[in-house]
Amino acid sequence: MATCTASLGSSRTFLRHSFGVSKKYSTPRMRSVGIPRAQFFLKPLPYELDALEPHMSKKTLEFHYGKHHRAYVDNLNKQIENTDFERNTLEEIVKISYNNGNPLAPFNNAGQAWNHDFFWSSLCPGGGGTPEGELLALIERDFGSYEDFEKEFKQAGATQFGAGWVWLVLKDAKLTIVKTPNALTPIIWNYFPLLVVDIWEHAYYLDYQNRRPDYMAIIMENLINWKTVELRLERAKAFINLGKPTIPEL
Repeated sequence: MATCTASLGSSRTFLRHSFGVSKKYSTPRMRSVGIPRAQFFLKPLPYELDALEPHMSKKTLEFHYGKHHRAYVDNLNKQIENTDFERNTLEEIVKISYNNGNPLAPFNNAGQAWNHDFFWSSLCPGGGGTPEGELLALIERDFGSYEDFEKEFKQAGATQFGAGWVWLVLKDAKLTIVKTPNALTPIIWNYFPLLVVDIWEHAYYLDYQNRRPDYMAIIMENLINWKTVELRLERAKAFINLGKPTIPEL
């Protein structure tokens, strides 16, 4: 297994309040000087722009993170300004603006901002390979073997039509591979995401052109941060029972 350290980003790290006299929120019509206002900022990467080379180039990071990701955050700020969404975290905006499958205006930018933050912390220099411990045991339980999981995950990423994402999630206490198009994210269905690979063209085209299967293979073999995935699994266990409950004898 790789020697990466865990880098568990939180959607709350995007959020900053400017507190004035009052700590209560108001509706846009009642907003005045001193009322806290939320604004999101582009979270720093957990590594340098050139740290993922040669597998993901600095040039790709400059465009993907520095331009695409930044644009999602900047556009989201414009969309939520003077609205009730200013009181919410990024994750809350994603879930609320999904609006039961009838997305509101901020959804695409909020979803893309959340997904990208999750993606960057899913990677690390010197990553990839086979995970260990409980995570590996669960993969073997739910997919048969790590090799079977890896093959299915790569295939899911390679065959997703158009732009989107491929995820490893906990769904009903079972590891499952999920594909989502555009800005959709598993948190809108209350799944627990553990890993994601971005399969929008801007994630790989400068380095791999149209060879998305090659991109998927390189990511899995060299960049996945299994330490972060393990930490996400530990957090998920606070909300979901991964095994059969045992009742102690009296």
